[in-house]
Amino acid sequence: MNKVGIIGLGLIGGSLAKALKQKCNINDIIAMDVESNALEKALNEGIINDFTTSIDEHFSDCDIIFICTPVKQISSYVKKLLPFIKDDCILTDVGSTKSAILNELNVILDSTNFHFIGGHPMTGSEKAGYSASRGHLFENAYYILTPQPSTPKEKIDQLKSIVVSIGAIPVILSPQYHDLVTASISHVPHVLAAALVNMVKALDSTDKYMHKLAAGGFKDITRIASSSPEMWHNICMTNQKEILYVIDYLIEILTRFSSAVRNKEDDYIWNFFNSAKQYRDTFSSRSPGPFMKTYEIIVDVVDEPGIIASIATLLSKHGINIKNIGIINSREYENGVLQIVFDDEKSQEKSVKLLEEMNYVIYKK
Repeated sequence: MNKVGIIGLGLIGGSLAKALKQKCNINDIIAMDVESNALEKALNEGIINDFTTSIDEHFSDCDIIFICTPVKQISSYVKKLLPFIKDDCILTDVGSTKSAILNELNVILDSTNFHFIGGHPMTGSEKAGYSASRGHLFENAYYILTPQPSTPKEKIDQLKSIVVSIGAIPVILSPQYHDLVTASISHVPHVLAAALVNMVKALDSTDKYMHKLAAGGFKDITRIASSSPEMWHNICMTNQKEILYVIDYLIEILTRFSSAVRNKEDDYIWNFFNSAKQYRDTFSSRSPGPFMKTYEIIVDVVDEPGIIASIATLLSKHGINIKNIGIINSREYENGVLQIVFDDEKSQEKSVKLLEEMNYVIYKK
């Protein structure tokens, strides 16, 4: 891998550039963005060695190009790249929907020699832009790849190798199944969170008691409703089929539950909650759920040998009991990597102070 192109030098694009430079020793990185500030900053930092504000011949000798733009712009950038890219170039993206992109590119893909492999790193931050980017953003995060059946194995392996090199965990899915997965575990939950917030807003009285009392569990399960409206509008428009399928399924569940409550079906209601609890408890032992009070911090750490043991030892030496500790692998809307859960607020506060004194970046939850 000699030369890499990156289109869109925001949080993900900037972090990719830094990771490729720092972890893969790729020294020839060309970046494109419509705003020159981030490009100039990355150039001055030595992260990229050239940039452009438009698609042109700068990309003609790239071995791989990452398109890090909003989903609705990805296919447009692929088409703009066609006159310039060489045969056997790998084009990949970082969007959270895949089928819509492929539907627009099918004709092009059948008549060209480049290889488009969808990509979706399951990591991110509430902050945006190049200034928020960091080279260890992808460490221990799931990175989904969605190749076509016709994609040569060596090209898949090549991209997979890069994903591993930047510290991420590659997961291979079909584009269609990827969209169903993300609709189920990410897209519709965001719709539901926004619906719950809008419900409380509509049902609240003029004295705003719901707003005043909406703390604890409600705030936890609706936190993602604070995400970018532009991004979620974009996602709903590009993953329409799967989102509607999951919403319809959810409506069936709610309709059946509503009937059970109306008819006082004791066994069904109990099993409804018990089944959810049993399945939810298999996800992770680090958090007891949204309606139970937890004292948690997320630490932004670089993946290096002994880092978890080092932090655990530091806290232990100061008499702080850790309830649970572990790496967050799927963290699109989480800041940081290492999750630590405590028994009480005092331990949480003491840990924040200690770790900040050691220059760790801490996010308290």
